[in-house]
Amino acid sequence: MNRNDFDDKSPGKLVEITASWGKDCSFIPDPVPKDWEFSGDLWPLLAEVKQKLGMLEGIGRTLPNPGILLKPIADREAIRSSRLEGTYTTPQELLLYEFEQSEAKSAHDPLNAHREVLNYRLALEHGTESDLPLSLRLIKELHQLLMTGVRGKDRTPGEFRQIPVAIGTGGRFIPPPHENIISCLNRLEKDFHEQWSQDPLVSCFLCHYQFETIHPFTDGNGRVGRLLLAMMLQQKCELSKPWLYMSEYFEKHRDEYVQNLYHVSTKGDWSTWIEFCLLGTLHQARDTVVRCERLIKIRENFMAQTTKIGGSIRLSQIVEGLFHSPFVRIPDLAKKLKVTYPTAKKDIEQLAVAGILKELPNIHPKTYVAPIVFDVIFENMEEG
Repeated sequence: MNRNDFDDKSPGKLVEITASWGKDCSFIPDPVPKDWEFSGDLWPLLAEVKQKLGMLEGIGRTLPNPGILLKPIADREAIRSSRLEGTYTTPQELLLYEFEQSEAKSAHDPLNAHREVLNYRLALEHGTESDLPLSLRLIKELHQLLMTGVRGKDRTPGEFRQIPVAIGTGGRFIPPPHENIISCLNRLEKDFHEQWSQDPLVSCFLCHYQFETIHPFTDGNGRVGRLLLAMMLQQKCELSKPWLYMSEYFEKHRDEYVQNLYHVSTKGDWSTWIEFCLLGTLHQARDTVVRCERLIKIRENFMAQTTKIGGSIRLSQIVEGLFHSPFVRIPDLAKKLKVTYPTAKKDIEQLAVAGILKELPNIHPKTYVAPIVFDVIFENMEEG
């Protein structure tokens, strides 16, 4: 790590370490600066972000079934967050993998990537539904879930690291030595629950920097950090559900994301980091509001179409399920609705005739998709 990058405004200290690659130095961050002075230039941006978050929360609260939005945006988050770590799975691959969830046969098996992305979504569901508060125990549980059955599963899942790690090309940044991790994390755990003078949204991004800088695991830190951020945003900003995720913005601006984190550590440049995060929040909130409005309209149109074809309660249930996952198979549907195979087949064929469902080519067993739902949920994501 280059000592010369750090100046007297750096919010931490450098210490000597001996690692597997030789002698080096690592960075131990100071506690989160709760008294950091928020720049007046950022107030208009913060106000706009809060207004857009209010719109998003309002849309969510008016839904008869919030699940029609939660699962789609969680799937997007899982795919985007995993891509930040170099794990690439298309939306179609993820949704098809959910049906069977086969185990990978080797480290290079593409199923590894599918499982990693699915694990992320499962960990997200666990974190947002858990009765545990934001805590070290919950963080370890999230890591355990992320690493189950995937590459990296041999890297002490659910346990904080006992070795030095380096981040970036040539070890550009080296997080705190392992013997300092617990003390750093204990301070951060207290910060999750103490009162701040900062706006709750700003406090989330200060804590996100802190977690990523501590880097407590040998692998999976970025994913755990973004999971934790989603939970903080929900809780600290008092959202009724986890409507807001940041991985898509961070992935689109990956170099800027990494550079801004680094400049906080080296130069104490909190303002640029917070401005970047607020701009990202505004972008993600706007995108989610538009996506939610489109999905709500599609649902209304689908319900109207099922009425025209003599819609039953069962057809309405199928349509609702398409927003949870736009893919459907006859055997799975029969099991879910507790009906016979012929009955489920007839229902799907009715929805196909109505233009709601379309059979996917070259997929066995036969699988149907709601194309318009899929397109709205996963717009601009198929190509990675």
